[in-house]
Amino acid sequence: MIPYTSFSYFAWLLYPIIPSVVLGVLGRLSRYWLFAVTVIVLIAQYAEPAPTILGATVPVLALVAGYALFQYALTLVFLRVRVARGKQRLWFYGTVALSLIPLVVVKVAPLTGAEALIGFLGISYVSFRALDVIIGIQDGLIKTLAPLQYFTFLLFFPTISSGPIDRYRRFERDWNHQRTRADFINDLDAGIHKIFMGFLYKFILAYLIKQYWLDPVSAGSDWLSTISYMYAYSFYLFFDFAGYSLFAIGVSNFLGIHTPDNFHRPFLSANMQEFWNRWHMSLSYWFRDHIYARFLMAATRGKWFRSKYLASYLGFLLTFGLMGMWHGLQWHYIVYGLYQAVLLILTEWFGRWNQSHNVWKQTLPWRIAGIVGTFQLICFGFLIFSGKLG
Repeated sequence: MIPYTSFSYFAWLLYPIIPSVVLGVLGRLSRYWLFAVTVIVLIAQYAEPAPTILGATVPVLALVAGYALFQYALTLVFLRVRVARGKQRLWFYGTVALSLIPLVVVKVAPLTGAEALIGFLGISYVSFRALDVIIGIQDGLIKTLAPLQYFTFLLFFPTISSGPIDRYRRFERDWNHQRTRADFINDLDAGIHKIFMGFLYKFILAYLIKQYWLDPVSAGSDWLSTISYMYAYSFYLFFDFAGYSLFAIGVSNFLGIHTPDNFHRPFLSANMQEFWNRWHMSLSYWFRDHIYARFLMAATRGKWFRSKYLASYLGFLLTFGLMGMWHGLQWHYIVYGLYQAVLLILTEWFGRWNQSHNVWKQTLPWRIAGIVGTFQLICFGFLIFSGKLG
């Protein structure tokens, strides 16, 4: 059962949501219910045909449970080492590498023609939540690892398949918050608003774009069809993905969890840096904080490069190269990531150049020009991402 793809899923979702609403109105929506409802929904959600591994039939639910237990055991060992010995880079890098093994296997398997038997829907998002905990422990920001809180965070059912990617310490604040009836009413109001917006985005706008624009032009091979497909796919991707995110955020609010927003009018961005502060924000901020900023800090402290700007440029290439591979190891995902890195490098360089030359003005006509130009770059990037050029 794939979340948020059909009206029948929302009808089924009423079973865990209605008791949550009743408990919330009574002011009794506790962390224990949050854990319990997550487990119940996952049992139903992953009750699907099982893969055969080494001749044995293994339920998908068992793969999810095994993955979660593996990550918890690995992270708990690292936490104890971190507390006992302080920062240990070798232990940290080793833990990160081991944590990533299931995801790497899932990404590599399609290239070899093999089936990724250990994978499950949502493993890409869950892996980043697992890594967030490990990085937080390394930084000394996470000092305890309560099992109920960890498993609920890792496998939180509203966001397990499509994000947004939450952070452990942000989630912890909601987990520890004693919700009152007034708190819940506010969350309920916000959740209903998000879900109705999600219906508008995914089941109306995305559907209409796909039915009457994207599908009709997708069969064409001439350049006009390709350009039309580029714009159709860009709008479809936004409304479909933003709809998923709104559903996840809305359902999270019903449970007292304030999952972060994922989109903020990305097509009104005036440059590519602004775009990545508006598009898939939970993912871009994750890469910014855990990859780009760390690389930049290490390069600065270690004086790896003579030019102070080279570290930033290489950081963009590393960060967006990894982001492309996170989507998949097919060529169009990797090229898409590198394309975004080059655009960000050029944006940063032009911003410095313009400070001394003052060619690009901070006025409304220039901003409109920036929005129009940036939109073309965004759409071409999504054309690469779609694989249509292959």
